Amino acid sequence: MKPAPFAYHRPGTVEEALAVLARHGGDAKPLAGGQSLIPAMNFRLARPAVLVDLNRITALAGIRGSADGLRIGAMTRQRAVERDATVARDAPLVAEALPHVAHPQIRTRGTVGGSLAHADPAAELPAVMVALDATFDLVGPRGKRSIAATEFYTGLFTTALAPDELLVEIAIPRPAPRSGSAFLEVARRHGDYALAGVAAVVALDDAGRCREARIALLSVGDGPVLARKAAQAMTGAAPTAEAIKAAADAAASKDIDPPGDIHASAAYRRQLVGVLVRRALQRACERAASPIPSTEQLR
Repeated sequence: MKPAPFAYHRPGTVEEALAVLARHGGDAKPLAGGQSLIPAMNFRLARPAVLVDLNRITALAGIRGSADGLRIGAMTRQRAVERDATVARDAPLVAEALPHVAHPQIRTRGTVGGSLAHADPAAELPAVMVALDATFDLVGPRGKRSIAATEFYTGLFTTALAPDELLVEIAIPRPAPRSGSAFLEVARRHGDYALAGVAAVVALDDAGRCREARIALLSVGDGPVLARKAAQAMTGAAPTAEAIKAAADAAASKDIDPPGDIHASAAYRRQLVGVLVRRALQRACERAASPIPSTEQLR
């Protein structure tokens, strides 16, 4: 099929893009990599009257490290982030998760910000950013504001992004000392949307106990799910097999109310979450206790 008729704008600056969005309101839709929007338009599931192509705005792309952590421009291609040495060093969870996103051809065109703003509950990057406690920088006619990833996602394919705003940058805090992370998912085929997945980050104290845990789940709710009960079960505990299993059981039984569909039943998704959280926490704790640099942990 072909998309419904639409007007096309290709601004060269953020200010120009915001002016078009303000002029057309909810009838306009920003175009980033187009890996989700264009197929939806072709099937006429999305029918924007105005398309605002952001690909000429070079200021929205780039990766830079700072004393506080890592900043990634919203228009940075996923493949560039996947292969970046600074990302592998300062945000290894991002580098570990990105190979699970679709296929290299998709990641070469798809953008980090586009995936985050699309808010597909089965997408990997939203869960990763929630696990990392990332902050999103938004800009609009009322100025610039920052919002935590946990607050950005408000429902099924729904975010706190206003129709006249753009997601411009993602800020990922520097990893805490003695921290480790892990990403795991199960899909029918590599590149398919996951039936369930987990992004986990843990930090150990000097005694080797879990000082903090953040566990985000994907494909088991209306958006990324922060497994608070599982994190609570881990916090303060030594990372033993028993403690990790208790946290995984809490994630599967208390933190989620997964949907059932033609791909997997709700019961099967619960089973997957229990197994994946246990494995991810074990791996993250081992990495937190290991002196091996984060870039080596991915090999």
